[in-house]
Amino acid sequence: MVRLIGLGTILYHLGIRLAAAFVPKARLWVEGRKGSWTRLEAKSAALQGCLWMHCASVGEFEQGRPVLEAIKKERPELPVLLTFFSPSGYEARKNFPMATHVEYLPPDSAANADRLLKLVRPKAVIFIKYEFWFEHLAALKRTGVPTFLVSAIFRPSQPFFRWYGAAHRTMLSCFARLFVQDDASRDLLGTIGVHNVIVSGDTRFDRVLAIVNADEEVPIARTFKEMSNGPVMVCGSTWPEDDRTLAAAFVGLKNRLSVIVAPHESSATQNERITRDFPPATIRWSAWSPSQMPAHTLLVDRMGLLSRLYKYGDVTYVGGGFGSGIHNTLEAAAWGKPVIFGPNYQRFAEARGLIDAGAGFSVKNEEELGALLQRFLNDPDALRTASEAASHYVLERTGATQRVLHGVLADL
Repeated sequence: MVRLIGLGTILYHLGIRLAAAFVPKARLWVEGRKGSWTRLEAKSAALQGCLWMHCASVGEFEQGRPVLEAIKKERPELPVLLTFFSPSGYEARKNFPMATHVEYLPPDSAANADRLLKLVRPKAVIFIKYEFWFEHLAALKRTGVPTFLVSAIFRPSQPFFRWYGAAHRTMLSCFARLFVQDDASRDLLGTIGVHNVIVSGDTRFDRVLAIVNADEEVPIARTFKEMSNGPVMVCGSTWPEDDRTLAAAFVGLKNRLSVIVAPHESSATQNERITRDFPPATIRWSAWSPSQMPAHTLLVDRMGLLSRLYKYGDVTYVGGGFGSGIHNTLEAAAWGKPVIFGPNYQRFAEARGLIDAGAGFSVKNEEELGALLQRFLNDPDALRTASEAASHYVLERTGATQRVLHGVLADL
């Protein structure tokens, strides 16, 4: 089974390299890794005895960030190596000021894992949520480097709990401690003899609350809201199917609602479709001018703003639920906003929790979305109740960062 995992990794990397000729993201993945060893060697002296944190992409980084910030507050002298698997994560955070060096994770081979550890000699390692790399974990265990898994969540369908999952269970044995989000994950791990588990909760709650407490203004969004003279809906991380559903629902609202929309990937095609189909007129962020007001749609054609934009909504929509799964609903809920999303949300505990709390709402089509928006527009009490429920849901679940911090500091 170990050999199969290694073969799978080789085939995956080969597939990405073949796809690089046709897929821009795959090309970025390949090109970004060129020169990584040279960069690591140049930083080797500065990274000796570092804390190494590895994340798949931006979302996982946001989960790990509160822990990293808390550790650096306690140990400001500690060098930090931050690695990513995906190019989107690396590109977004390659200049993160708290890190001594930001790099791509070297491909998962025994030689690469040993080479990396000899270069940086980490004092401790944190992997975030779902990151399991057999050779890297095996090398860390061989060299006695304490390694932690943070904000993990486990389900019975994962290979760890299947008859063929021996190699995957071996990876779990490489962690000094596993910090999991819920009791169900801890109990499930107990069925396979993994007991070095702490139920810490999800550090994302701490991260989104920190963003709210920072309360940074976004002047363009603030001006758009002030000049809209009515309710505003913030639609974040939308995909084309989300856009079609939203556009159809808006028709029946007859411009009673202004919209700030931030697509998941700001492509020319999607931006043109939003400009055509969303409530007129549309102003693009990149061409913003207050003189173009009044307008009913502000199209955010730049990245990195969404977590702060939710502040300016009265109700929010989070995309992805008409595809493989919804994006980050907590960023919106933390601002005390009701969160609407598509039907594919079952894999996301926070979405189920928001629904149970009366702060989250799943819709299957434009008719359901339109009816829900009409309800909020016509019944201020319903909107206020859902908003308060969203705030309470987030506030009641903070504190994971401190629980993780206490478990990690002892090994630093």
